[in-house]
Amino acid sequence: MPKNVIVAQSGGPSPVINNSLRGIIEACRMFPDKFGTMYGGWHGIEGVLKEELLDLSSQSEEEIALLRNTPAAGSIGTCRYKLKDKQQKDFGRIVDVFKAHNIGFFFYIGGNDSQHTAFKVSEIARNSGLDLTAVGVPKTIDNDLGDNEFKLIDHTPGYGSVARYWSHIIQNANEENMGSAPADPVLVIQAMGRKIGYIPAAARLADPQRKMPLQIYLAESKLTLDILADNVNEQLKRDGRCIVVVSEGFDVGSIGELKDSFGHTSFGSSQNSVYQIVVNYLNSKGLKAKGAARGQVMGTDQRDTAAYASVVDLDEAYKVGQKAAEIALYEGNGWMATILRDPGFIYNVRYDKVPLEKVALSERTFPEKWISQNRYDVTDEFLAYVRPLIGDDWPSVPIINGRQRFAQLNMKFADKKLSDYKPEAEN
Repeated sequence: MPKNVIVAQSGGPSPVINNSLRGIIEACRMFPDKFGTMYGGWHGIEGVLKEELLDLSSQSEEEIALLRNTPAAGSIGTCRYKLKDKQQKDFGRIVDVFKAHNIGFFFYIGGNDSQHTAFKVSEIARNSGLDLTAVGVPKTIDNDLGDNEFKLIDHTPGYGSVARYWSHIIQNANEENMGSAPADPVLVIQAMGRKIGYIPAAARLADPQRKMPLQIYLAESKLTLDILADNVNEQLKRDGRCIVVVSEGFDVGSIGELKDSFGHTSFGSSQNSVYQIVVNYLNSKGLKAKGAARGQVMGTDQRDTAAYASVVDLDEAYKVGQKAAEIALYEGNGWMATILRDPGFIYNVRYDKVPLEKVALSERTFPEKWISQNRYDVTDEFLAYVRPLIGDDWPSVPIINGRQRFAQLNMKFADKKLSDYKPEAEN
């Protein structure tokens, strides 16, 4: 008898996250004798706890296919709910929901904290004697999942698309800055990246020959505002203009930060923006050029814009979802599907598995060797790593009556079999 399936996701979305969902769904549909009814946990593990299970098996092939170019996480929702050891009621509730709906397979798409949730569910299954296979599926635009040796995972689905976004945004910004430099010689642009610099580092893809007056400040740069200002003024003396890409995690002092439920700084919700502090500091100190510094913060469009998705990223997100289904079928409980790069200058990857316990709460750092000697640029070795991930073509996003055609899933939910439940962390 086939066992039913729950797929869920958590954390921040990405332009390709739904293609991993699609990969899981379409792979499971190939084995109806093993995988029964497929459900989507509505808004992640919270949907499991609340017994809000979206029926994915009843969705049409067309709508599932359209998940390929549907960005962000609106299809089945996401959450930032963390399962902690003390939340024993939550653990018991998960077991009850799985038993009530004959769930034998659980797939969880996400980054560090999400893989920890997948690991906790796999442990719940082992400790309770539940016949369940839990498999993690990687996703994070920050590329901070895994290890510093790139042996657990080479890169995460989502990062290639955000890298592509920054490559193009900086090219466009440079065109604008060339024209407006007499009045606005300095343009400061804030990029996502709480503690790790992979996202702002990708801005160098816009100018691999280093012809632009571009400076990149990672959270790991460890430079002061005063040094940043001096660097900018030296650039102004040479070129008359400067584009500054600064990570949201760059240390500018207090920003009145707010935390999300994972304990991470929510920069979009905090009182001050890093870019604005940098702009204010530059203007108060004075520029070695006429005009003033101006700035902007790129928002959630970094991770929710279909047109900027990398076709390489889309394909890899889909295949790693397929790999997760294969792992569940043949390898069993407690693994995460992963992407590993083959050695050599020709880009090629293979799909494998790693133990969930090794990636749960893992946190990769940006390699020091990839930060340039001046601390406000990245090396050619980094560019060789990231360049294949952004692809060479635009994704094909369906357009109907001038509007993007995204997947429109039918909001049909499984009948509830248990009493209402409020997740412990909400009490």
